[in-house]
Amino acid sequence: MIDLGPDDSLPGYRPWSLPAVHLLRGVLYADELPAWEILLSHASELADYFARVGLILVVDEADGLAYLRQMQEDEQREGYEQLPRLFRRTSLGYEPTLLCVLLRDEFRRFEDEDLDNERCVVETEALFDAWRTFFPATEDELRLRKSLASAVRKLEALKFVRRFASEPESWEVRRILKARLPIAELENLKAQLIAAAEAAPHSPSPREGGATP
Repeated sequence: MIDLGPDDSLPGYRPWSLPAVHLLRGVLYADELPAWEILLSHASELADYFARVGLILVVDEADGLAYLRQMQEDEQREGYEQLPRLFRRTSLGYEPTLLCVLLRDEFRRFEDEDLDNERCVVETEALFDAWRTFFPATEDELRLRKSLASAVRKLEALKFVRRFASEPESWEVRRILKARLPIAELENLKAQLIAAAEAAPHSPSPREGGATP
């Protein structure tokens, strides 16, 4: 067995190694210091480093986030087509996808209508009111609350949301959700979810009342 672990030939530490690790773990936000500041100072080195393995570095200073995405075929140069994909699309399942749509729609309203706040924050109870309209009216409320909590935990792990320090319980919708779910895809998913909810037996229409997603 050959051990190729660190030895005296270990390359010298690079200042951009810190944001590189953050990016490999997921999205990097502007409030994650000092990694964010280092990223901005060494963006070109990081972009070159990740491009060598088929990844594109996306830095959105306006929204204060950075993340990696898989290089598309039309962006590849000769030889890059040989690289296996590092990031693969995985299905979130119905309930986390539904929550993504509800939160993304909330973020759209925040950008269009809320001129006073810097963060998009939604109370758990308001979220639950919208959530329950996509399930049969006979569904047990406790089960629905547990399913919402489970979906929130999944999105929290993806850094799509984070708990907001306030009472009542609230969640901040993070800007990576805007990048991952553009408006065109949002509208398509929302239409599918509404159609499915309306087709379900004994289910109230999501368009009725004040809980429209």
